[in-house]
Amino acid sequence: MAESKKAEGLVYKNHPLRRIDNLIYYGSMADKYIVMFQILETKKENDLEVATRVSVQLQLTDPDIKSRDRVVKKSEKDSLYAAMDVGAIWLERALAGK
Repeated sequence: MAESKKAEGLVYKNHPLRRIDNLIYYGSMADKYIVMFQILETKKENDLEVATRVSVQLQLTDPDIKSRDRVVKKSEKDSLYAAMDVGAIWLERALAGK
């Protein structure tokens, strides 16, 4: 068994997910682009916090660019599912060079 991949953290559609408080980063910093999700509002549903407003931003990972200039695309969605759907499409297209 030649297992070359390390299973560390969550992976969605072959890209890593990292969460820091209300921010979720999708993609690898080694790539040219990542997607940042910011949970803006939540509501309580059966003792569970559910996101009701999420900001989605496709960003460049170049550290030499100012943070506000890194944003390539941005949108706001009404659920984390919708935000992840849009973010995954944006990231795939950006990394494919389209």
